[in-house]
Amino acid sequence: MTHTSPRVNHVAAAGEIQAAISRLQADKVTSIALAAAGDGSRRSVTADLALELSISLYQAGAEISQAIALTTRLPGAFAALRRGDIDLYKASKVVDPTSILSDDLARRVDEIMATRLAGKDPSSIRAAVNRVIQQLDPEGYRERSRARRRERHIALTHQDHTMATLTADLPVEKASAVYTSVDRAARALRRIDKTRTLDQLRADVFADRLLSDRDGDSSVKADIHVYVDLLTLAGVKEDPAELAGYGAIPAWLARDIATSTGSTWNRLITDPDTGQLLSVGRDKYRPPANLAAFIRVRDRECRTNGCHRPSHFCDLDHAISRAAGGETADTNLTGECRSHNLVKEEPGWTYDMTPDGTLTITTPSGGVHVSPPPVLHEPRTEPPPF
Repeated sequence: MTHTSPRVNHVAAAGEIQAAISRLQADKVTSIALAAAGDGSRRSVTADLALELSISLYQAGAEISQAIALTTRLPGAFAALRRGDIDLYKASKVVDPTSILSDDLARRVDEIMATRLAGKDPSSIRAAVNRVIQQLDPEGYRERSRARRRERHIALTHQDHTMATLTADLPVEKASAVYTSVDRAARALRRIDKTRTLDQLRADVFADRLLSDRDGDSSVKADIHVYVDLLTLAGVKEDPAELAGYGAIPAWLARDIATSTGSTWNRLITDPDTGQLLSVGRDKYRPPANLAAFIRVRDRECRTNGCHRPSHFCDLDHAISRAAGGETADTNLTGECRSHNLVKEEPGWTYDMTPDGTLTITTPSGGVHVSPPPVLHEPRTEPPPF
């Protein structure tokens, strides 16, 4: 008599659940593709979906593109998703490399890959797709490689616990050379510095090389906006501060940034009972000449839910347009990134704003999304200690 171990049962159950999730993902893909094929521009549908799913415009756009590709150009991969042979992440390893191909070439790649997807991990699927593409279209692959190399760039992604990820999209030989050079320097330092791990040394060497000027000064001189309570800045309290575009940072880090060489301070006045901004530190309450600064400090980020572009990189936008009689005042102005500013002009979008700065957005699909202005601090429950 044989006995099945509990592990086997649970692992099998996990596999069945994953297959069920894949089939649900296929249903979601279908719904998104149908929404994209309906009324309204792609920009409008993208913004509507982003608000409905509480995701960024970029992610919503990517999901729409993926759904269209799977339901039109990649029937083999989509069928595998519907069967539960692959999940949506694995399907993306077919979608992404074929996204710049013609429809005909993408379908040829899909036909070849259709029977090679089940049981493969994501990296294996992507590698196999790229091999097929190079075999079917070597000259096109060469031209696309040249185009991609012209798209080299760097990107900053904020992470938790005061960290961020800086990525560089570089030609492979340069990226490899940079890493090798940094690794060589880190290993040399490791022989005399046992207080830091090799990973820490690589990161420190990389940062020092990028930040150091001719005098070897690697202190931070970036143009960043930090919102910190005066009592916290003075060391009396340890309330979190806020870094625009990132979120909460600990008090000690805010003080470090505030006292860094070259930092400048602007005085903000808030309502102690609500934490809302009253003034940006001028002699008069909300003077028109300082209106733009007031809006950007009050809003901190793009006011559309789910968008975290810092307000000092955003446009000032009228909730009720000037053409419709909207005033140029703090009760009718918000900070909106350029993408969301353009969405506002699409058919079916309405924006309403209350005197306290709360913005309500109604989408063409009927979704209602409320965005109150963020408070600069929690309401005071006790008087200050001095």
